[in-house]
Amino acid sequence: MFMKKILLILSLCLMAGPLLAQTKDVDKIVRAALAYTGKSNYPDIHNKDSLFRLLPQTREQGAKIDLVYQIIDYGRTTSMSGIAYHYKVLRWAQKNNDTTAEVVVTAEIGPIMALNGDLVNGVKTCFTALKLAEKTGNKRLIGIGYQNLAICYAQKSSIELFKFYIEKALIYSKEGGEKLLVGYELSNLRDIFGVLHQTDSARYYSLKSLDWVVKHHINFVIARDLVAYGQLQDENARLKYFRLAENIELHQNAGFPNAVLAIGQYYQEHHNLDSALFYARKAYNATRNSALSTKLSTTLLLSNSFKKTAADSILKYRVEYDNIKDSLQNISQFERAQAVAFDDEQHRHDLEAQHAAYQANLRLYVFAVIITFLLLLAFIFWRNNRTSKRANAALHKQKEQVQQALHELKATQTQLVQREKMASLGELTAGIAHEIQNPLNFVNNFSDVNQEMLVELEEELNKGDIEEAKAIAADIRKNEQKIHHHGKRADFIVKGMLEHSRTGSGEKILTNLNVLCEEFLKLSYHGLRARDKSFNADMITHFDPALPPISVSQQDMGRVMLNLFNNAFYAVNQKAKTSGPGYKPTVEVSTSVADDQMVISVRDNGSGIPDAIKDKIMQPFFTTKPTGEGTGLGLSLSYDIVVKGHGGKIEVNTNEGEYTEFTITLPL
Repeated sequence: MFMKKILLILSLCLMAGPLLAQTKDVDKIVRAALAYTGKSNYPDIHNKDSLFRLLPQTREQGAKIDLVYQIIDYGRTTSMSGIAYHYKVLRWAQKNNDTTAEVVVTAEIGPIMALNGDLVNGVKTCFTALKLAEKTGNKRLIGIGYQNLAICYAQKSSIELFKFYIEKALIYSKEGGEKLLVGYELSNLRDIFGVLHQTDSARYYSLKSLDWVVKHHINFVIARDLVAYGQLQDENARLKYFRLAENIELHQNAGFPNAVLAIGQYYQEHHNLDSALFYARKAYNATRNSALSTKLSTTLLLSNSFKKTAADSILKYRVEYDNIKDSLQNISQFERAQAVAFDDEQHRHDLEAQHAAYQANLRLYVFAVIITFLLLLAFIFWRNNRTSKRANAALHKQKEQVQQALHELKATQTQLVQREKMASLGELTAGIAHEIQNPLNFVNNFSDVNQEMLVELEEELNKGDIEEAKAIAADIRKNEQKIHHHGKRADFIVKGMLEHSRTGSGEKILTNLNVLCEEFLKLSYHGLRARDKSFNADMITHFDPALPPISVSQQDMGRVMLNLFNNAFYAVNQKAKTSGPGYKPTVEVSTSVADDQMVISVRDNGSGIPDAIKDKIMQPFFTTKPTGEGTGLGLSLSYDIVVKGHGGKIEVNTNEGEYTEFTITLPL
């Protein structure tokens, strides 16, 4: 499944030789390939949730295999951070006892693990898929199992195991009608014979693979096979096929670096470093988020394409190359993976020997007495029961391993989300530029007006018109007050942006949230009263007296509570200005513990939040307040602190015109 990226490395490094007379018309195949340019048969990945909902409705085994491949982005995903749908399908398959879907997705996970340096678990995962496939008896599924198992051993160039499993995969794929895998397996054999320096066989399988994928319209791998075929040609024809592959990739939007990598290596071999560097950058950018093994060749090409004067760039990419190489060349992992293969094959031989002995005993005792037959039958039932128990134990263990891997993946994703904040600073800069433009325009405009009025003031003083001069001075004073006001406004926005860019990684200490909430509730209320003496509101608290202390950052959680209280008081104050005398502004705060979670609720009886904007309120710079009264950063900052900084949740429940309630949930 992943050989379009993995085995390209072997092709580019190990295949070379003179052009031989071919038994087929190469130009005819190439013309057929060009005819499919722009007609990529990649599955539509834009409706993966819709596709996932089709799984329970799909009963036919072949259709289900195709559907699973569509859901998991067949052949596109090679990094551990991009296989969320693999695990989603796996959980569904295990829950619903769908062996077909479980075999396909498990077999696909194994090579991704191997691609990213976890060879042993990758091999174990593929063996699990293969054993499940063999139980179904479906030859297409068995071919999928062998193909992915072979890919794992390709990571360490174990040619014997690689060739052994690929040849088995080819047999089952042909019998099972798996046309796509047959194309991959033919290209795998081409690469294997290239490594073994059997160039005639390599050329034979290269042309056969190219002919197969064109004939069966497997369009998105045509470019890859053209690159591999070009590697087997002489110097005059090689670049021609690389350019052809680049053109096909471009029109089909395949996004693979095969052709540009090959072109870059070609220019590097011919000492054209400018062109080599150009294509090396394209290949490197295309594999930036790919698996480690895929990035190895592109990083090496990039480090070798700079001129000697660019020592810093050479060193940077050489260090990256060495790090990737060290990660992939873990010898102990490889030996353990070989041991896994040996144990599996030994187990298979033992089972075959047992089967043969059973057949011999059956022929020997076919005419034995009924009691002997019953004893033999009882033995068979006992053995099957023991085998079933062992299989169930193995499946339970595998399920625990998969759940552990999923837990680790979620933890990694959480860490990546935390780092995402730094990457979003560029977007925040654009937003703050827009927000700060208004006060700056006021400052500039009033400054210009004051310049003109100062000239007029000087003229009136020269004339001796003191009254007019005083009037002008009064106007200048008013303008200066406006300049000061809008300058403070700009300063407030900038400080808000700086607070939003902080990671909120303050020291966490055991804190009584009842005390914290009460302190900031009063602080918020008196802050609003200081600005508006006419404002009054009822503050109602329902604090759980048995609330246990919780480890939080007091500074960060205080900022969250202050934001929520400020918003609540603002909402009831605005409603009080338009409602009749019967309206009583009220803000309620409560704390409680439920299901090992600490819950804080802030509710106001203000004007509520319209449904149209409820999903936007946590976005940076989104605000419903008039210009000059809010920056739109408070709730965004609060969300980051609660969710990313403390692993909790913040939710809103509102009814327009009646109330708004924010609920914070923190894990104990």
